[in-house]
Amino acid sequence: MKKIVLLGAGLSATTLIKYLLKNAEANNWNVLIGDIDLALAKKKVNNSPYGEAFAFDVQNEIQRTEIVKSADVVISMLPAFMHHLIAEECVKHNVHMVTASYVSPQVKALDQKAKEKVVALLNELGVDPGIDHMSAMKVIDDIRKQGGKILSFKSCTGGLIAPQYDNNIWNYKFTWNPRNVVLAGQGVSRFLRNGRYKYVPYHKLFDRVQTTQVLDYGEFEIYPNRDSLQYRETYDLQGIESIFRGTMRRPGYAAAWNVFVQLGVTDDTYTLENSENMTYRQFINSYLKYEPIKAVELKLAEYVDIPVDGEIMKKLKWLGIFDDRKIALPNATPAQIMQKLLEEKWSLDPEDKDMIAMQHEFVFEIDGKKKKHISSMVVIGENTEDTAMSMTVGLPVAIATKLLLNGSINTPGVHVPVKPFMYEPILKELEEYGIKFIDEVHDFVEE
Repeated sequence: MKKIVLLGAGLSATTLIKYLLKNAEANNWNVLIGDIDLALAKKKVNNSPYGEAFAFDVQNEIQRTEIVKSADVVISMLPAFMHHLIAEECVKHNVHMVTASYVSPQVKALDQKAKEKVVALLNELGVDPGIDHMSAMKVIDDIRKQGGKILSFKSCTGGLIAPQYDNNIWNYKFTWNPRNVVLAGQGVSRFLRNGRYKYVPYHKLFDRVQTTQVLDYGEFEIYPNRDSLQYRETYDLQGIESIFRGTMRRPGYAAAWNVFVQLGVTDDTYTLENSENMTYRQFINSYLKYEPIKAVELKLAEYVDIPVDGEIMKKLKWLGIFDDRKIALPNATPAQIMQKLLEEKWSLDPEDKDMIAMQHEFVFEIDGKKKKHISSMVVIGENTEDTAMSMTVGLPVAIATKLLLNGSINTPGVHVPVKPFMYEPILKELEEYGIKFIDEVHDFVEE
């Protein structure tokens, strides 16, 4: 019997755990689910005879060593900064590891040791990163096999609310870690456009949006992701003229969110004194000029140059940022205050379903002619537990784990899914769950 140890039983692990338990009998698996919250792990095991829950503390070195040593493969769904601790134990004890997260420098440094120990460390097997890599590389490899040359690559992904459940003025609800949404985009975004390097600092990020249509799901706006340039190496696109990766939201989101960026209330680097007794109105006012007679709404509108009665202000009022209601959060950073407020307004309702939208756009040249290839995917969640986010993050991880254990993937070292031996079988099985791309190829018309 093969032992799978899964560490981290949060929201994105729900579909993954169900897959492992459902397929445990046929594959002769024993599935152990560990989490700092034992009750959560037990809930996810759901009395399955093939699963076992245990309390896990990644900082407990003795427990970490013993649990890794006992496994055939470890799936790490822990916070990203913890993965290297698990990876190091896996290499030391000849155990494979699978994770949905980006390859960290610490994990990347284990490549040679992993090869020597014949251990596979499979990374970036979620949705973004993950399905984005696999689907993009499939198209890139197909174009190259036909003798084509990639000139431009644009890719965008969004975790959103499904259209029929889109019932707030922001057209947005949390479908993944709220903290990550509040902090999204901080730093400098870099990309290439027609051979020119472009840099967008955080304070201008939500001013620089593009738009696109995805299948029959309407219009989306796209703001740049942090570093698109690194994907030239990931996808072997050195010399490409344009490369851009972005995040999708519905139209109007970026302009409204930009207000918070300009105010500075997405900052997570300092705490506010007496924040528990401050109201949301006082919180916002503390970032505006001292004009005691003038209304906070008017001061804000003047500061960020928006109409006081326009659509952006309606969004802000709907959130409750002008409410005379205590924040009740001690020693809070501005970002934590925003997160608390947004979680009250943007959480999924019990009957809601979420949506993952992804689109790649390639311009390539073949036989002297330029073509555009658009590859689009939309996945709708089943409910608030089996969300589209949980499905698209968890299923690739689960499939890769199965492929490791049955020997279909047997290449040691540190990997991301950009080679056919990984992406072909995973994409094929994902289609059985409705996770598939619609491809369109047209003659390219210069914009």
